[in-house]
Amino acid sequence: MQYSKSTDYALHALVYLGHSERCNNVGIKELSGKLGVSESYLSKIMSKLRQDGIVRAVPGVNGGYELAKAAEQITFLDVIQVIEGRQKLFECSNMKSQQHQLLAEEGTALRERDQNQDQERSGKNECLVEKVMEGAEQQLHQYLREHTIQSLLDEAFKRCNHEANKK
Repeated sequence: MQYSKSTDYALHALVYLGHSERCNNVGIKELSGKLGVSESYLSKIMSKLRQDGIVRAVPGVNGGYELAKAAEQITFLDVIQVIEGRQKLFECSNMKSQQHQLLAEEGTALRERDQNQDQERSGKNECLVEKVMEGAEQQLHQYLREHTIQSLLDEAFKRCNHEANKK
């Protein structure tokens, strides 16, 4: 799994906006210069973030972008889902194969032997490979939910202070 460059630029742009929590906004020209990306490409990314309510566009000659909500409310998962989409990372395409049927039958037999299993789960067509992959995706989502733009800024601030104290 690999995220696109757009996600990379979106996250870096948000970190820059979060770091620039001054009273004024940041123009697309300044932002694109800091990130080393074209204004038109970055404008498309920022438009997606604006449509999802992560940033706010400030009109006018001195206009630009600013965070639409607090940096601690913007999770990495929010940003990734806006840029990459909200589709599942894995989907079983082998539901009709003999291997899948064999695993499903074995799973059903095991469940029938274990009376402590939840009776509501049929599991008849459950793909065991997909189940593992969904578990991994849930853990990834939880990790990305725990990291916000603010948590990244806090970490950068700690590192900066640590380096300053070394000197």
